[in-house]
Amino acid sequence: MVPAQWYLLLAAAVFCIGVFGVLTRSNALMFLMSVELMLNAANINFVAFSLQWGNVTGQTFGLFTMAIAAAEVAIGIGIILVLYRNFRDTDVTSATTMRW
Repeated sequence: MVPAQWYLLLAAAVFCIGVFGVLTRSNALMFLMSVELMLNAANINFVAFSLQWGNVTGQTFGLFTMAIAAAEVAIGIGIILVLYRNFRDTDVTSATTMRW
């Protein structure tokens, strides 16, 4: 049996990679993938604590988080398509002209 600390260490590493991607990338697709990494790190934590305490509540929250992530991707891809259609680039820093 793998101890829960290993899962938490994995989740912390995945979350740090996601935060690094959000803070350093200007490409909208990479930004979206980094947010997905952070959500998956939260799912790993939910499942690890569910395993440690022996109930299915964490797994249930993990399923809800996956549903939210799927909706976030659908909306994010739509925003990226509009960004590409207007600016011919997926760079999020070029969209500053869309402000009031």
